[in-house]
This record gives sequence, C-alpha cells and structure tokens, in this order.
Amino acid sequence: MGEIMALDAATIRFLKQLTEGGGKPLHESTPDEARVYLSGLAELAGPAPEMQRVEDRTIDGPDARVTLRILVPVENPIGVLVYYHGGGWVLGSIDEYDTVARKLAERTSCAVVLVEYRLAPEHRYPAAVDDSYAALEWVGQNVKCIAGREVPLIVAGDSAGGNLAAVMAVRARARNGPPIALQVLIYPVTDSDLDLPSYADPENQLLLTRDGMIWFWDHYIPDSSRRSEPDASPLHTDNLSGLPPTVILTAEHDVLRDEGEAYAARLQEADVKVNLKRYPGQMHGFFTLLMLPGSELGFQQVVKAVKGCIMKTAKA
Repeated sequence: MGEIMALDAATIRFLKQLTEGGGKPLHESTPDEARVYLSGLAELAGPAPEMQRVEDRTIDGPDARVTLRILVPVENPIGVLVYYHGGGWVLGSIDEYDTVARKLAERTSCAVVLVEYRLAPEHRYPAAVDDSYAALEWVGQNVKCIAGREVPLIVAGDSAGGNLAAVMAVRARARNGPPIALQVLIYPVTDSDLDLPSYADPENQLLLTRDGMIWFWDHYIPDSSRRSEPDASPLHTDNLSGLPPTVILTAEHDVLRDEGEAYAARLQEADVKVNLKRYPGQMHGFFTLLMLPGSELGFQQVVKAVKGCIMKTAKA
C-alpha cells in the first residue's frame, strides 16, 4: 500500500482539541458517559441541508419497535439508501447522524433511511441485527412509497454500522430478502480478532483504540465464543458469492483497517466486484467528521459509486 503517511494536519488539530477538552478514555467510561461525549462530537457536523421531505416512522421488528428516519432530498430520488450508524453497537443515534445522512441524501440524490436499532448493553446481540433486518425488509417493501417509483436499494454504514450493513447483504441473500444493488462499508467491523497488526500498531490508537474495541465487544457480545458467528463477524461467512457490488473505505491509522481489507479480499475471491480505497493519513471516524478534509474525499468516492451503480442499473 506504499509508504506510511502521518495523520493529516486537520486531524492532528482535531485530536489536540479533544485532548484539551478533557474527558476520560472510552474503555474507562460507562455507556451513558460515552453517549454524552459522542453526542457532543455530533454537534460539530455543521448545518444540515434542507430536505424535500422528512418522516420519522416506527415499524414492527421481530421483538421490538424500530424507528426509521426517512430523508427525501428531491422530488424523484434515484435510489433508496438504508444507512446504519456507527458507535460500536453501544453509541450513536439517528439524531446524531441526521446531518451526515442529509448530506449523503443531497449529494447522491437518493432517499436515505436511518435506522434506530437497539443498542447494547441494554439490548445485546443479536438485537441490533434483527432490528436492522426488519428495517431493511420494510424499506424493501416500501421503495415505491419512499421514492415514488421502483429504484435501486443500497445498504451502507460506518464502523459497527458497516458491520450491520455487511450482515444485511448476506442475510438478504440467504433469506431471499430485498434485492440490494450495492453495499457501502465504511471502515467496517468484520471480525472479532483483536490481534491483527492494525490493532497492535501504536500509530492507530487514536479516536478508536484496541481497548475501545474490547469495550464495545464486551458490551455487545459478552460471550466471546459467539463473536465469530457470521451475524457478528461477517468475515466468518462461509460463502460470500452472489453478494452485491461493494464499496469499502478503510483508514490508514485505524485498528479496523486490516479486517476491512481482509473482507474486501474475501469478496474479490468470491467474484464480487469490490471498490476498495485505503485513505492515507486518516483515522477511524474520518468519514462522519464532516469538518475534516478526509471526510470530503470519502464522500466523493461514495457518491460516485452510488451514482455509477444506479446508472448501470437504469441501463440494464
């Protein structure tokens, strides 16, 4: 992958501000303390674009109600993108992701549906997976109502949300669920192996650390013997053939880098078309930190891939 690049200057400044602001490390925090801290970060996202239509609605999951936020940017959206937010299955919400999702909707001309899946440790695995799939099925059945006509359906997510998006693509294939035109996995969690080289590298212990990932897994799936189930670690899925074309973004200075790239390699071996890009000088979280220049580069890759996929579908 070429020479190692230092973190970009904007990221270094951002981390310095965070350090000066105090706050204890994630792995020493309670889930509630960490949630308060993360919601403060979300406020840095800046102004959100206006949408043509915004609707919050609640649907029935297998054993809980699931709230969705439907963001429709234009009269005739060209696709519907189901987005699963990050936060290690413990943190994050559709409110905190509202600005990111609106920017994605505006720039792709797709309706974006944010999913408020249940969080651990209050609701442990597989609650988030089950909620996420109930949302995908509902959106699949209601594409026409959302977009005004049949348009391609896309799944996307970052970090733990990238994990859920990857699991959704596999589950939809296995269960003859909604046809998915593209999956967009932004520095996804794909495995529970905490001893990969990217986990050990001291240069990568930044916004997300190895200790932080241990904390997330301990809250999400305390029983470590279940962490290698494919619904938890999609890298352990036996057969990845027949999955939709895939976009994967990884960050050079990210503990999750190696498993994201290993998933890309497994997909390519299964003849799935993969558009993989490692972002030099970037850390975990760069995509949703909209004030960082790396975020804009990530957005450009995702927007181009989404529009390209939809144009291809329209010609077929």
